[in-house]
Amino acid sequence: MKKICTSVLAICLLSFTTAFGQQFNSNLGDARQNYSAGNLVDSRAAMEQMLRDLDVEIGREILKLLPSNMEALSANTKDDQVTSAGGGLIGGLYIQRTYGADPNKSANLDIINNSPLLNSLQALLSVPFLAGAGNPDQKVVKVSGYKALLNKVEAAEAGKTGYELQIPLQNTLVTFKVNDTKEDNILKLANTIPLEKIAQMAR
Repeated sequence: MKKICTSVLAICLLSFTTAFGQQFNSNLGDARQNYSAGNLVDSRAAMEQMLRDLDVEIGREILKLLPSNMEALSANTKDDQVTSAGGGLIGGLYIQRTYGADPNKSANLDIINNSPLLNSLQALLSVPFLAGAGNPDQKVVKVSGYKALLNKVEAAEAGKTGYELQIPLQNTLVTFKVNDTKEDNILKLANTIPLEKIAQMAR
């Protein structure tokens, strides 16, 4: 079993940068050394750090897949965020990208692995008529073949309307918000997000 795990980790190493590989090897060495010495808690801590580092690298790769523009809104790549809580049952990989310089005319994309909202959202989407029951500003739609919950929200600027899409991808939640837009437009923009690739990489 140890040989199999070591082989898998070695393959992962080849996919990333030298600097990352050096840090990864350092954590792997710490995990092995502590395990051999019987320091299981310290060995686990080193392995958890390895998983967090892997999450961050995966997040950076996902950012490369995202559109550089949402129509006239340019990506604020300097503000991109990628963090990891370690891939636990609650919380994990978190990615955020924003579009547009004007907060009243902007878009925001969040990708969260193991979001606590997933179970309730998936339950709601499994019975579509419940989503709109008593709430005319909420309905079930499809984006690139995935069921999603569309919410109409008041935009920051008075008199403007915004929309929010929540799209569950297995164990990952994609939330896409656009200020000052229309329903057909946010769906058009959402279809430019590579959801299938995100689902494959973030799971």
